[in-house]
Amino acid sequence: MNRFTIYLLALGVILTATSELVVSGILYAIADDLHISLAFAGQLITAYSLAFAIGTPFLVSLTARMNRKKVLLGSLLLFIAGSLVSYFSTEVWMLMASRVILGVSSGVYLVAAMGTAAKMVSPDKLGRAIGTIVLGFSSAMVLGVPIGIWITNLLNWQSIFLLLALLSLVVAFVLIRLLPDVEGDAPIPFHQQFKVLGSVVIVSALLLTFFRESGNSVLFTYVTPFIQDIFHMAPSGISIIMLGFGLFGAIGSRLGGYGVDRFGPAKVITLSTLIHIAVFALLPLLAGQSFIGLVLMGIMVLSMFAAGPAVQSYFIQQAPGSSNLILSLNTSIVHLGLAAGAGAGGFMVNTTSTLQYHPWLGGFVLALGLAAGLVSFSAGRKSPISIPKSA
Repeated sequence: MNRFTIYLLALGVILTATSELVVSGILYAIADDLHISLAFAGQLITAYSLAFAIGTPFLVSLTARMNRKKVLLGSLLLFIAGSLVSYFSTEVWMLMASRVILGVSSGVYLVAAMGTAAKMVSPDKLGRAIGTIVLGFSSAMVLGVPIGIWITNLLNWQSIFLLLALLSLVVAFVLIRLLPDVEGDAPIPFHQQFKVLGSVVIVSALLLTFFRESGNSVLFTYVTPFIQDIFHMAPSGISIIMLGFGLFGAIGSRLGGYGVDRFGPAKVITLSTLIHIAVFALLPLLAGQSFIGLVLMGIMVLSMFAAGPAVQSYFIQQAPGSSNLILSLNTSIVHLGLAAGAGAGGFMVNTTSTLQYHPWLGGFVLALGLAAGLVSFSAGRKSPISIPKSA
């Protein structure tokens, strides 16, 4: 029963992650329907990311002592409300408000789902339980985004959010019946959180995360219009392309995990980021060459996802006694980076009136991230850190 319940929690992650990822695939549809610019539509992703990054740690801290079942159900109900606001949105301010609600509720649900899964299994099965929850993100990219684009083409973009609300209601109902009561944790003292920020190893690694996500977001916020405008692909083929990218991402995650065990996280991060930067450097030169461009973008997605488990493993290895604290902070940095990249991409498209050179900006930001990572790797070898365990 525990295994089924954990898969049910992961299904909730698929739904909440789809609400985040699908917007990048339907930006044109949203912009046309609400009569706003593509750059302004891209700020919907910024709003979500900022809400996730800022609101999640605050609400997680407030609900730390609460029963996990109540937190999960509360966050799902808030997510359903946000999805319904999106469905009924006829003005951009309504849709922007819904993105804030969805960002906060998705973040709280993710943290609560991981904590609940960890407490429902024996220590020797912890990795598999957390891995199942994390799988929800790649599943959202493989299934949620292409299905969302297909629904947009078949009906309209609002229908996606109605479907997410209905499916989340089903998940909530089943969780009420099956999920046992799981006690919460004591909140982490603020002074302990500041100790983490005193380490060069951790701070520079968090900068690696910020610049990685910012660089990715510069392009991926506008990935659908980029493919259509630069590689001249028809809108009807975008869902298949996104499905292919999702499969490349799943393969990349597996290769990244294998590489960490075989070569260590630092080498995987360095190699995958170098490949990523190289692809970004080439993409603006391949306008109109759809086959080569899409193949390179597939390789880019593979390298991007390969770095994911490597970054998380690196944080755990550097501070095993405070891994939950640091990974939680890293999650906020991820979404701050996504928001910054979406904002920079919007400014650039307004300034240049083209998406062709977004990869060059993204590549420059990624290079900053790699530089920060190299500083962290060097500092970690010279002086490993020791951070007290979470309360």
